Amino acid sequence: MNRTNYTIALRADPAVAQVAPWAHVHRVVRESGTSFFWAMRVLPAERRRAMYAIYAFCREVDDIADEPGATEDKLRALAGWREEISRLYAGQPQWPTSRALLEAVERYELPQEEFLSVIDGMEIDAAPIVRMRRVEDLLDYCRKVAGAVGMLSIRAFGMPQRPGPQIAESLGNALQLTNILRDVKGDAKRQRLYVPTDTLARHAVGSGSLGRIITHPGFAGACIDMAKLARSYYIETEGLLAGLGHRLMRPAVVMMQIYRETLRSLESRGWKQIAGPISLNRRRKLWLALRHGIF
Repeated sequence: MNRTNYTIALRADPAVAQVAPWAHVHRVVRESGTSFFWAMRVLPAERRRAMYAIYAFCREVDDIADEPGATEDKLRALAGWREEISRLYAGQPQWPTSRALLEAVERYELPQEEFLSVIDGMEIDAAPIVRMRRVEDLLDYCRKVAGAVGMLSIRAFGMPQRPGPQIAESLGNALQLTNILRDVKGDAKRQRLYVPTDTLARHAVGSGSLGRIITHPGFAGACIDMAKLARSYYIETEGLLAGLGHRLMRPAVVMMQIYRETLRSLESRGWKQIAGPISLNRRRKLWLALRHGIF
């Protein structure tokens, strides 16, 4: 049973839903192959448990938006998660992931509105066609799908309220912009294009099918602009992190370095021909985690 079907079964079957919450969230994290795993390994056990639960929530709502199916069904499933978040904050979660989240919500005072903001972002992705008109629209989307996760994470990390939120938003923008540049070809197959229309227009890329847009000679220039924007957020995040103690900054630094290296690899490959995504291998991620996570 794949992860998406497993998650659906957990929600639908009350007997299956009694699976141990921690076994479930650990399974989600382990099977994801995500860079997140390496960054969170440097956290103390209690904080790592909180982050695993946060990640599992994000993974499950993201799967809803990405899996094939009617938009109405996806929105209904996301609405179900809104109801479950309400039950979570009433102290009565029913699903394995939200049951795992309960301890983190209570211990670290995770803001309810940030979970709902992630769902808002997934509702954008659930649409049959996704486009961004302006850079401001793109950054608003990044705030929902990445900045909100950062806002939850800084609580679990134990970062101070200054500059914690600024780090959450800046790093969230950097990571999400890198994801967008990495996944251009795959997103186009799903009728998604996150490179804003106003950025495309500056490079004389007009409307048309996504296949034509991403192979247009001017599309490379639009990607270069996006990469510059991502780099500016990495630089901003680096400056904000510089004032924090090593123990507080380790997970954010590991994530930043893994994604920053991914962006460098994309830039080295170039933008003239959009190919499949670039990802760092397990050994490289481990090396970065050791280098930047252990002081």
